[in-house]
Amino acid sequence: MAHKVAVIGGTGLCDWPGVQPGKVRRINTVYGAPSADLQSLQFDDLEFLFLPRHGGKHSIPPHKINYRANLSALHSVGVTQILAVNAVGGIGSRFGSGVIAIPDQLNDYTWGREHTFFDGEDGAVEHIDFSYPYSESLRQQLISAAQTLAMPIVPEGCYAATQGPRLETAAEIRRLARDGNDLVGMTGMPEAALARELEMDYASVCLVVNPAAGETEALITMDDIRRVLDTGMAQVKQLLAASLRRLQV
Repeated sequence: MAHKVAVIGGTGLCDWPGVQPGKVRRINTVYGAPSADLQSLQFDDLEFLFLPRHGGKHSIPPHKINYRANLSALHSVGVTQILAVNAVGGIGSRFGSGVIAIPDQLNDYTWGREHTFFDGEDGAVEHIDFSYPYSESLRQQLISAAQTLAMPIVPEGCYAATQGPRLETAAEIRRLARDGNDLVGMTGMPEAALARELEMDYASVCLVVNPAAGETEALITMDDIRRVLDTGMAQVKQLLAASLRRLQV
């Protein structure tokens, strides 16, 4: 069957208690293989696809993800709506560790990534409107689901996509703050733009797992990040389940 909704998950989302695995689809595309096989998941009466963007063993760094293959694979099986989960750093007091945000804007600081389907290879060059990079209808579904759950979230924010895999310097974060960014991650682009090129609705759920560099005097450690992931991703999964139920009514 064709699937309408897919979740693209990153750090902390690969294990999903209570969700029953279904059919696995191995897809190859003209852009190569996606990060992993597409996994059909069943949650109560909900069925959706899941794709771990870093691979099944979380072994693909952000700058080496084949974003074109991932989006092309989902498009080929009928996906029209994508909920993307991103673990991010927070900039400013509103975006402390553990905060869940639904961004409405982004800035792209990545480089060297295959970032478009319209590269002229097949003779087609298009220029998409990317003024508002996230689907407003999907954003509102996520926001409404959070309200139903009485789950506190920040319903907007500007996502800065950086190259990775290293974390940023304090000076780089100061620059990002001057540019108006609230969240900093490594996987938001070109994923969002590729979805737009394929006319798939796309929205992001960002879990702040650490204050960005220089936001506190403490050094950022992976142990601290993992602790936030353990608790925060449980809330993200609740939000996704409530949102998926709305999308599949």
